[in-house]
Amino acid sequence: MILTVNTGSSSVRLAAFARHERGLAEVASVRHELRGEEPGAMLHAFAQAHGLGRVEAAAHRVVHGGERFTASRALDPETERELGRLASLAPLHNPVALRWVRAVRAALNPALQVAVFDTAFFAALPEAARTYAIPYALAGAHGVRRYGFHGLAHEDMWRTWRARTQRPGRGGRVISLQLGAGCSIAAIEDGMPRDTSMGFSPLEGLVMATRSGDVDPFLATYLQRRAGFTPEEVERMLNERSGLLGVSGISADLRELLASRDPRACLAVDLYCHRIRKYVGAYLALLGGADAVVFGGGVGENLPEVRARILARMAWCGLEIDPGGNENGAGAFCISTAASRIEAWVVPVNEAAILAREAARVMAQPDTRATSGGDA
Repeated sequence: MILTVNTGSSSVRLAAFARHERGLAEVASVRHELRGEEPGAMLHAFAQAHGLGRVEAAAHRVVHGGERFTASRALDPETERELGRLASLAPLHNPVALRWVRAVRAALNPALQVAVFDTAFFAALPEAARTYAIPYALAGAHGVRRYGFHGLAHEDMWRTWRARTQRPGRGGRVISLQLGAGCSIAAIEDGMPRDTSMGFSPLEGLVMATRSGDVDPFLATYLQRRAGFTPEEVERMLNERSGLLGVSGISADLRELLASRDPRACLAVDLYCHRIRKYVGAYLALLGGADAVVFGGGVGENLPEVRARILARMAWCGLEIDPGGNENGAGAFCISTAASRIEAWVVPVNEAAILAREAARVMAQPDTRATSGGDA
């Protein structure tokens, strides 16, 4: 049995996969909001409810792998220590993932734990897309570059779209949108990343639930001087009290904001869609056009009004949305008209299946030694 642990900034998804000759089969899954319940209690409840038995391996989604970790790998004490050092770059994610690594070890004692890195897909970003225009030697000395995140989701959207459309050749040009509590967009050409909105940390880019996305970097030092903020307070404000929540003052949940007539709620939704549309336009220019725009994530999959707002007035580039298809589709489905030169799709992202496949791949490597790790 393979357990998958997918920790986000606001929730955790647990799933279990049975291994057999034909591959992997998901046998159980559950999603919990992160509201203070101990991971160990959730793990015990999940294992008992579904009679999991012995767990051979546990695969963890780890948001930030830094420069060192560009492929899935077995977790050992040194790897855990390095991920702890990277926690300051993904403060809403890496510490939570490490907490779950330790909880799984204590509760289920799997033979092997595997880290699957959300940054790995973007390790191949072109140099111009991964480089910040700061002194080159300084960036190199401190590992400052654009890493990109949500790589598991973006790669899965591309693969699913390609399989559903039976795309010939190497895979075409796709603009993928992962919209949840965290949001990012990627430009993908023939399966390779060309650019993405998140950068050095998961804070850069689109407006998110509580994260600001793009701001003028001068803002940080300005608030320290003028408002008396400490660096830590600036980080918390931009990560935890900004985005939809900060602008609206009401909620970080787009469903609540869409239902509200409060002017600030309306502004938050408009800003959210405006930023995404601006990035779509930029990536159309970068790729020289696109074959498809693909939506995934909780918002991307479940809120047709948001999809419609994002794709409004895109007929200039040949992208026309079908209102009926947008409102009534299910599973992986096309929401553009038959006449549209650029397709628009909704693709449910199955990150658990990716995590399980990566765990099975690492288990099959001849140099992988079964280990439950030690204290990090």
